[in-house]
Amino acid sequence: MENRSRVAVLISPSAVFLVVLFLIPLGIMALYSFRAGAFGPESQVFTLDHYREFSRNATFHRLLGRSAWLSFRVSLLAILLAYPVAYFLVFRTGESRLFLLTVIIVPAWVSYLLRVLSWKVILGGNGVLASFLEWIGFQPGGPILIYSPEAVIVTLVYVWIPFVALPIFAALERIDRSLLEAAADLGCGRFEAFLRVTLPLSLPGIVAGFLFVFIPTVGEYVTPALVGGPDGIMFGNLIFSQFLRGLNWPLGSLMSLAMLVLILVPLFLVGRFVRLSDLAGI
Repeated sequence: MENRSRVAVLISPSAVFLVVLFLIPLGIMALYSFRAGAFGPESQVFTLDHYREFSRNATFHRLLGRSAWLSFRVSLLAILLAYPVAYFLVFRTGESRLFLLTVIIVPAWVSYLLRVLSWKVILGGNGVLASFLEWIGFQPGGPILIYSPEAVIVTLVYVWIPFVALPIFAALERIDRSLLEAAADLGCGRFEAFLRVTLPLSLPGIVAGFLFVFIPTVGEYVTPALVGGPDGIMFGNLIFSQFLRGLNWPLGSLMSLAMLVLILVPLFLVGRFVRLSDLAGI
Protein backbone atom coordinates (compact mmCIF):
# COMPACT_ATOMS: atom_id res chain seq x y z
CA MET A 1 0.00 0.00 0.00
CA GLU A 2 2.87 2.34 0.80
CA ASN A 3 4.46 1.72 -2.61
CA ARG A 4 1.13 2.30 -4.35
CA SER A 5 0.74 5.60 -2.52
CA ARG A 6 4.19 6.69 -3.62
CA VAL A 7 3.44 5.76 -7.22
CA ALA A 8 0.13 7.67 -7.04
CA VAL A 9 1.90 10.76 -5.73
CA LEU A 10 4.58 10.57 -8.41
CA ILE A 11 2.21 10.15 -11.36
CA SER A 12 -0.52 12.55 -10.15
CA PRO A 13 1.12 15.75 -11.56
CA SER A 14 1.52 14.12 -14.98
CA ALA A 15 -2.00 12.72 -14.83
CA VAL A 16 -3.46 16.13 -13.97
CA PHE A 17 -1.41 17.73 -16.73
CA LEU A 18 -2.67 15.14 -19.23
CA VAL A 19 -6.31 15.53 -18.20
CA VAL A 20 -6.33 19.32 -18.17
CA LEU A 21 -4.30 19.99 -21.30
CA PHE A 22 -5.23 16.99 -23.46
CA LEU A 23 -8.32 15.02 -22.48
CA ILE A 24 -10.56 17.98 -21.60
CA PRO A 25 -9.66 19.96 -24.80
CA LEU A 26 -10.17 16.76 -26.80
CA GLY A 27 -13.61 16.32 -25.26
CA ILE A 28 -14.50 19.95 -26.02
CA MET A 29 -13.38 19.48 -29.61
CA ALA A 30 -15.50 16.33 -29.92
CA LEU A 31 -18.49 18.24 -28.53
CA TYR A 32 -17.95 21.06 -31.04
CA SER A 33 -18.08 18.59 -33.93
CA PHE A 34 -21.79 18.02 -33.20
CA ARG A 35 -22.72 21.71 -33.11
CA ALA A 36 -24.41 23.46 -36.01
CA GLY A 37 -22.15 26.51 -35.68
CA ALA A 38 -19.40 27.97 -33.54
CA PHE A 39 -21.09 31.25 -32.58
CA GLY A 40 -24.53 32.61 -31.85
CA PRO A 41 -27.70 30.54 -31.53
CA GLU A 42 -26.29 27.83 -33.85
CA SER A 43 -23.71 26.95 -31.20
CA GLN A 44 -26.55 25.59 -29.04
CA VAL A 45 -27.96 23.36 -31.80
CA PHE A 46 -26.57 19.84 -32.14
CA THR A 47 -26.58 18.09 -35.49
CA LEU A 48 -24.89 15.39 -37.57
CA ASP A 49 -24.71 17.53 -40.71
CA HIS A 50 -20.96 17.99 -40.46
CA TYR A 51 -20.45 14.23 -40.23
CA ARG A 52 -22.60 13.76 -43.33
CA GLU A 53 -20.68 16.46 -45.17
CA PHE A 54 -17.33 14.94 -44.26
CA SER A 55 -18.40 11.41 -45.21
CA ARG A 56 -19.64 12.57 -48.64
CA ASN A 57 -16.73 14.85 -49.50
CA ALA A 58 -14.18 12.82 -51.45
CA THR A 59 -11.76 15.76 -51.47
CA PHE A 60 -11.38 15.55 -47.69
CA HIS A 61 -10.71 11.82 -47.83
CA ARG A 62 -8.23 12.16 -50.68
CA LEU A 63 -6.32 14.96 -48.96
CA LEU A 64 -6.20 13.05 -45.67
CA GLY A 65 -4.86 9.98 -47.46
CA ARG A 66 -2.31 12.04 -49.38
CA SER A 67 -1.14 13.67 -46.16
CA ALA A 68 -0.71 10.27 -44.51
CA TRP A 69 1.24 8.97 -47.53
CA LEU A 70 3.48 12.04 -47.57
CA SER A 71 4.12 11.69 -43.83
CA PHE A 72 4.94 8.02 -44.33
CA ARG A 73 7.52 8.89 -46.99
CA VAL A 74 9.01 11.61 -44.81
CA SER A 75 9.29 9.17 -41.88
CA LEU A 76 10.86 6.47 -44.05
CA LEU A 77 13.40 8.83 -45.62
CA ALA A 78 14.29 10.31 -42.24
CA ILE A 79 14.99 6.82 -40.88
CA LEU A 80 17.07 5.85 -43.92
CA LEU A 81 19.20 8.98 -43.53
CA ALA A 82 19.38 9.05 -39.73
CA TYR A 83 20.25 5.37 -39.21
CA PRO A 84 23.74 5.55 -40.81
CA VAL A 85 24.44 8.69 -38.78
CA ALA A 86 23.43 7.02 -35.51
CA TYR A 87 25.34 3.85 -36.44
CA PHE A 88 28.50 5.82 -37.19
CA LEU A 89 28.25 7.73 -33.91
CA VAL A 90 27.82 4.58 -31.82
CA PHE A 91 30.36 2.25 -33.45
CA ARG A 92 32.95 4.53 -35.05
CA THR A 93 33.43 7.73 -33.02
CA GLY A 94 34.40 6.35 -29.60
CA GLU A 95 34.26 8.74 -26.68
CA SER A 96 33.39 11.73 -28.86
CA ARG A 97 30.00 10.33 -29.90
CA LEU A 98 28.00 12.35 -27.37
CA PHE A 99 29.71 15.55 -28.47
CA LEU A 100 29.00 14.79 -32.14
CA LEU A 101 25.41 13.90 -31.30
CA THR A 102 25.05 17.29 -29.65
CA VAL A 103 26.46 18.95 -32.76
CA ILE A 104 23.78 17.22 -34.83
CA ILE A 105 21.02 18.36 -32.47
CA VAL A 106 22.20 21.99 -32.23
CA PRO A 107 20.51 23.09 -35.51
CA ALA A 108 17.18 21.99 -34.00
CA TRP A 109 17.57 24.83 -31.48
CA VAL A 110 17.16 27.34 -34.30
CA SER A 111 13.62 28.60 -34.90
CA TYR A 112 11.55 26.08 -36.85
CA LEU A 113 10.10 28.85 -39.00
CA LEU A 114 13.57 30.16 -39.81
CA ARG A 115 14.75 26.72 -40.93
CA VAL A 116 11.72 26.28 -43.19
CA LEU A 117 12.23 29.74 -44.69
CA SER A 118 15.88 28.91 -45.37
CA TRP A 119 14.77 25.94 -47.47
CA LYS A 120 12.33 28.19 -49.29
CA VAL A 121 15.32 30.30 -50.31
CA ILE A 122 17.46 27.28 -51.21
CA LEU A 123 14.79 25.69 -53.42
CA GLY A 124 13.64 28.97 -55.00
CA GLY A 125 14.35 30.19 -58.52
CA ASN A 126 17.32 32.26 -57.34
CA GLY A 127 18.40 29.86 -54.62
CA VAL A 128 21.52 27.81 -54.13
CA LEU A 129 20.18 24.80 -56.01
CA ALA A 130 19.14 26.77 -59.09
CA SER A 131 22.42 28.69 -59.06
CA PHE A 132 24.43 25.48 -58.88
CA LEU A 133 22.51 23.93 -61.78
CA GLU A 134 23.11 27.05 -63.86
CA TRP A 135 26.80 26.94 -62.96
CA ILE A 136 27.17 23.36 -64.25
CA GLY A 137 25.38 24.28 -67.47
CA PHE A 138 21.81 23.20 -66.76
CA GLN A 139 19.24 25.92 -67.25
CA PRO A 140 16.27 25.15 -64.98
CA GLY A 141 14.35 28.22 -66.14
CA GLY A 142 12.74 28.78 -62.73
CA PRO A 143 12.26 27.09 -59.37
CA ILE A 144 13.33 23.45 -59.09
CA LEU A 145 11.38 21.98 -56.19
CA ILE A 146 9.69 24.91 -54.52
CA TYR A 147 5.90 24.85 -54.23
CA SER A 148 5.57 21.10 -54.69
CA PRO A 149 5.10 17.99 -52.52
CA GLU A 150 8.78 17.21 -53.04
CA ALA A 151 9.73 20.52 -51.43
CA VAL A 152 7.60 19.64 -48.40
CA ILE A 153 9.26 16.21 -48.14
CA VAL A 154 12.80 17.61 -48.42
CA THR A 155 12.15 20.28 -45.79
CA LEU A 156 10.44 17.97 -43.32
CA VAL A 157 13.13 15.29 -43.66
CA TYR A 158 15.78 17.90 -42.89
CA VAL A 159 13.84 19.13 -39.87
CA TRP A 160 13.21 15.70 -38.35
CA ILE A 161 16.48 13.85 -38.95
CA PRO A 162 18.01 14.85 -35.57
CA PHE A 163 14.91 13.66 -33.71
CA VAL A 164 14.96 10.32 -35.54
CA ALA A 165 18.66 9.84 -34.85
CA LEU A 166 18.14 10.12 -31.09
CA PRO A 167 16.02 6.98 -30.48
CA ILE A 168 18.07 4.98 -32.98
CA PHE A 169 21.25 6.12 -31.23
CA ALA A 170 19.82 5.05 -27.88
CA ALA A 171 18.78 1.64 -29.25
CA LEU A 172 22.21 1.02 -30.75
CA GLU A 173 23.88 2.09 -27.52
CA ARG A 174 21.98 -0.60 -25.60
CA ILE A 175 23.25 -3.42 -27.83
CA ASP A 176 25.61 -5.76 -25.98
CA ARG A 177 28.88 -5.78 -27.90
CA SER A 178 29.48 -9.39 -26.88
CA LEU A 179 26.62 -10.40 -29.18
CA LEU A 180 28.51 -8.97 -32.14
CA GLU A 181 31.66 -10.78 -31.03
CA ALA A 182 29.69 -14.03 -30.77
CA ALA A 183 28.31 -13.49 -34.28
CA ALA A 184 31.85 -12.98 -35.59
CA ASP A 185 33.05 -16.14 -33.79
CA LEU A 186 30.23 -18.07 -35.47
CA GLY A 187 31.40 -16.96 -38.90
CA CYS A 188 29.20 -13.96 -39.61
CA GLY A 189 30.70 -11.18 -41.64
CA ARG A 190 30.08 -7.55 -40.75
CA PHE A 191 27.11 -7.18 -43.05
CA GLU A 192 25.55 -10.48 -41.99
CA ALA A 193 26.07 -9.61 -38.32
CA PHE A 194 24.40 -6.30 -38.95
CA LEU A 195 21.36 -7.99 -40.54
CA ARG A 196 21.09 -10.74 -37.93
CA VAL A 197 22.05 -8.88 -34.74
CA THR A 198 22.33 -5.09 -34.98
CA LEU A 199 19.29 -4.33 -37.11
CA PRO A 200 16.79 -6.52 -35.21
CA LEU A 201 17.96 -5.18 -31.84
CA SER A 202 17.69 -1.59 -33.07
CA LEU A 203 14.11 -2.02 -34.35
CA PRO A 204 12.56 -0.41 -31.22
CA GLY A 205 14.55 2.75 -31.93
CA ILE A 206 13.51 2.65 -35.59
CA VAL A 207 9.84 2.29 -34.65
CA ALA A 208 10.09 5.09 -32.10
CA GLY A 209 11.78 7.35 -34.66
CA PHE A 210 9.10 6.56 -37.22
CA LEU A 211 6.35 7.54 -34.78
CA PHE A 212 8.25 10.68 -33.75
CA VAL A 213 8.03 11.85 -37.36
CA PHE A 214 4.76 10.39 -38.61
CA ILE A 215 2.50 11.63 -35.82
CA PRO A 216 3.34 15.38 -36.03
CA THR A 217 3.82 15.56 -39.80
CA VAL A 218 0.35 14.23 -40.63
CA GLY A 219 -1.10 17.47 -39.24
CA GLU A 220 1.71 19.72 -40.52
CA TYR A 221 0.52 23.02 -41.99
CA VAL A 222 3.36 25.54 -41.62
CA THR A 223 5.79 23.81 -43.99
CA PRO A 224 3.22 23.11 -46.75
CA ALA A 225 2.01 26.70 -46.52
CA LEU A 226 5.53 28.08 -47.02
CA VAL A 227 7.14 25.68 -49.50
CA GLY A 228 4.33 23.41 -50.71
CA GLY A 229 2.12 25.74 -52.73
CA PRO A 230 -1.25 24.54 -54.09
CA ASP A 231 0.13 21.10 -55.02
CA GLY A 232 1.78 20.56 -51.63
CA ILE A 233 -1.16 21.39 -49.39
CA MET A 234 -1.85 18.93 -46.57
CA PHE A 235 -4.79 18.09 -44.35
CA GLY A 236 -3.50 20.37 -41.61
CA ASN A 237 -3.82 23.36 -43.93
CA LEU A 238 -7.47 22.49 -44.48
CA ILE A 239 -8.09 22.31 -40.73
CA PHE A 240 -6.31 25.63 -40.30
CA SER A 241 -8.56 27.20 -42.91
CA GLN A 242 -11.72 25.85 -41.29
CA PHE A 243 -10.82 27.31 -37.91
CA LEU A 244 -9.28 30.67 -38.78
CA ARG A 245 -10.59 31.58 -42.22
CA GLY A 246 -13.92 29.86 -42.58
CA LEU A 247 -14.70 30.09 -38.84
CA ASN A 248 -16.31 26.67 -39.21
CA TRP A 249 -15.14 25.29 -35.90
CA PRO A 250 -17.48 22.25 -35.86
CA LEU A 251 -16.22 20.96 -39.20
CA GLY A 252 -12.62 21.78 -38.24
CA SER A 253 -13.08 19.83 -35.00
CA LEU A 254 -14.48 16.87 -36.92
CA MET A 255 -11.56 16.93 -39.34
CA SER A 256 -9.14 17.04 -36.40
CA LEU A 257 -10.83 13.99 -34.89
CA ALA A 258 -10.61 12.16 -38.22
CA MET A 259 -6.89 12.89 -38.36
CA LEU A 260 -6.52 11.68 -34.77
CA VAL A 261 -8.19 8.39 -35.68
CA LEU A 262 -5.78 8.01 -38.60
CA ILE A 263 -2.82 8.58 -36.28
CA LEU A 264 -4.12 5.99 -33.84
CA VAL A 265 -3.86 3.27 -36.51
CA PRO A 266 -0.01 3.00 -36.48
CA LEU A 267 -0.05 3.43 -32.69
CA PHE A 268 -2.43 0.49 -32.42
CA LEU A 269 -0.25 -1.61 -34.70
CA VAL A 270 2.86 -0.74 -32.73
CA GLY A 271 1.11 -1.56 -29.46
CA ARG A 272 -0.06 -4.85 -30.96
CA PHE A 273 3.33 -6.11 -32.10
CA VAL A 274 5.90 -4.07 -30.12
CA ARG A 275 6.14 -3.70 -26.36
CA LEU A 276 6.09 -0.10 -25.16
CA SER A 277 8.84 -0.97 -22.69
CA ASP A 278 11.10 -1.77 -25.66
CA LEU A 279 10.48 1.67 -27.17
CA ALA A 280 11.26 3.29 -23.83
CA GLY A 281 14.40 1.20 -23.39
CA ILE A 282 13.18 -0.41 -20.17
